[in-house]
Amino acid sequence: MHMKLTFHGGAGSVTGANYLLESDNTRILIDCGLQQGGRFAEKQNFDPFPYDPATVSAVFITHAHIDHIGRIPKLYRDGFRGQIYSTRPTKDFSELLLLDSEHVMAKEAERHGQEPLLTPEEIHGAMHIWHGVPYHEPVTVGPFTVELFDAGHILGSATVRVTAEGKTIVFSGDLGNYPAPIIMPTEPLPATDFVVIESTYGNRVHAGVHEREHELEQAVHDIIKRKGVLIIPAFAMERTQDLLYHLNDMVEHGRVPKIPVYIDSPLAIKLTVVYEKYEDYFNRETQGLVRKGDDILNFPGLHLSLTTEQSKEINDIPPPKVIIAGSGMSHGGRILYHELRYLPDQKNMLLIVGYQGAGSLGRQITDGADMVTILGERIPVRAEIRSLSGYSAHADQPRLLAWLLPRKAELRRVFVVQGEEESSAALAEKIVSDVGVPAHVPKAGESVELV
Repeated sequence: MHMKLTFHGGAGSVTGANYLLESDNTRILIDCGLQQGGRFAEKQNFDPFPYDPATVSAVFITHAHIDHIGRIPKLYRDGFRGQIYSTRPTKDFSELLLLDSEHVMAKEAERHGQEPLLTPEEIHGAMHIWHGVPYHEPVTVGPFTVELFDAGHILGSATVRVTAEGKTIVFSGDLGNYPAPIIMPTEPLPATDFVVIESTYGNRVHAGVHEREHELEQAVHDIIKRKGVLIIPAFAMERTQDLLYHLNDMVEHGRVPKIPVYIDSPLAIKLTVVYEKYEDYFNRETQGLVRKGDDILNFPGLHLSLTTEQSKEINDIPPPKVIIAGSGMSHGGRILYHELRYLPDQKNMLLIVGYQGAGSLGRQITDGADMVTILGERIPVRAEIRSLSGYSAHADQPRLLAWLLPRKAELRRVFVVQGEEESSAALAEKIVSDVGVPAHVPKAGESVELV
């Protein structure tokens, strides 16, 4: 029997990564993510798995974003009792993110008359069989030898290399956009025969990452001049911490006047505490700052809004002010209340600092909608909308190609996943033309033998 790979999620879609690898009657999964789009919990997340979870020996997790971990509790509920492996930061982040998702999705399931997709008991059950492992430390599961390498996407993110039958396949997970604040750069692609590569920005070239801090600084200055409110929908994991890092630098060096900055996200606040546990995962520059006593994620004027009451009190503070809140695509969370209140006023600004999925409110706003529906209310969008693409945590097309290029002589085939149709197709075409390696965009449910 040849090693067989089946794309049960992440094929033809940015989200829902879920790849089944089989050899010698042993099955392992790479990621088990949630499909995300217009609704926080898409209908297909409730469907049965197309394989028996009880027959899976292990799951390897690339990183803690919900579109890579969100269905692990359901996998556990449906009979999985193998082992789960990731880096230690990913394990800690995942527990917080899953518990937060459970709360949000329980409300949505109730609203739509569905059973909850996950429960706290199932999350805790999964965490008991979840192991944190260092980068480069091999894990053996049946015929498979598995190693994690730093993906440079978020703290603790990994690419996963699997070896069996004398062949090797690497799953990119999400690759980072270097240079990134705080975290280490993406490690080079290790020796391999096959690659499963993400393509979120497979047809895009990011603005220079060095410009992002200047553009953020300019947005703060502009909002102070017009005495408005700067609202930033930001993912609680990684994007909020990046913004804090840059705002801390601006305030400490006097590049922006003192202005109230509110982190209106209990989850982001809890995740930031986890960052402080894993300073050995920081890049050298950030470790140097920490050793000198710099509190890199805190500065004068920063306010943390943990409770609902504290969130409401932000409304009483006169502008100018900055509000950073989740969710990053505006499909839930406290950011909706701020958008409802501040989008109709042209003095205000909405700053987009991350990927906006098709069908999300964030995508509607980014695409220039004049009117949007928020919390059941139709409102006009009069606030200025700006996008800072340099803040993307995903590699763009040139970086994805550059990651593959050093291995072109040995690569047999590349599978392009985790992108919208145009993005995946564009990257596959460039892999063939620029790297000189066969590339294929698989369909959901498709199986291939790795020979």
